[in-house]
Amino acid sequence: MDVIGIVLAAGAGRRFGGPKALVEYRGSRLVDRAVALLRDGGCGSILVVSGAVPLTVPGATVVHNPAWESGMGSSVRAALSVADAAAAVLVPVDTPFLGPDAVSRVIAAYRAGAIVAAATYGGKRGHPVLIAASQWEAVRETAVGDVGARAFLKQHPELITPVPCDGTGRPDDVDTPDALV
Repeated sequence: MDVIGIVLAAGAGRRFGGPKALVEYRGSRLVDRAVALLRDGGCGSILVVSGAVPLTVPGATVVHNPAWESGMGSSVRAALSVADAAAAVLVPVDTPFLGPDAVSRVIAAYRAGAIVAAATYGGKRGHPVLIAASQWEAVRETAVGDVGARAFLKQHPELITPVPCDGTGRPDDVDTPDALV
């Protein structure tokens, strides 16, 4: 089975002023940039979780999250409920500075035996995060509110393989238009 990429793109982007998935940056929407990141990093197929606005995304399957207003946790649950792969690489749509080498590195860590592979930058955990399918049920159980997979990761540090990704891009997320520089 393959590694699937998951783009969490359901939010309304209230602090940003509109849905971040639709924001244009350097000639393409953030959602399209995230799909290209995952594809170029080695994901065989890609799911995009929509919610606040309907999305059509070339090169990806869109999964609508009807509970998107409850937070990122419901998007993680929606994606993992329909994903069919051996592992999933998760990225939020608002991380346009990530590089495909970070995705490649977490996939390589998984292929070398990691159950959970988390990119690190300067020793600090960031995105992307890869989670083997054997852990998806536990992730779905703890993915509530706006925490996504964070609660699972906090409860199971022994499963996490840190993957240094310095020099592959920046893990910054963009919460305001000024952050897109």
